[in-house]
Amino acid sequence: MPSVLIPTPLRKLTCDLAEVSAAGSTVGEVIANLDKAFPGMKDRIYDEAGEVRRFILIHVNGEDIRFLDSLKTAVSDRDEISITPALAGG
Repeated sequence: MPSVLIPTPLRKLTCDLAEVSAAGSTVGEVIANLDKAFPGMKDRIYDEAGEVRRFILIHVNGEDIRFLDSLKTAVSDRDEISITPALAGG
């Protein structure tokens, strides 16, 4: 199963685990399975239209899914998915 790196703000949903595994052959399937294992995860990642929130970045092996196939980006058992809240500053 792909490993998923959980950012600090979402770790309260994963019992403080920084890394978890979730089944799925696409990023969307992995997130759906994450939500089954850790209810509320999907609500924090998706907006009302079912798209990844603007301030959430998701990478597969360091590649931003916005420049791949978004939630349909294929993943395999050895892949690493990272979920990162975007930071703003000035």
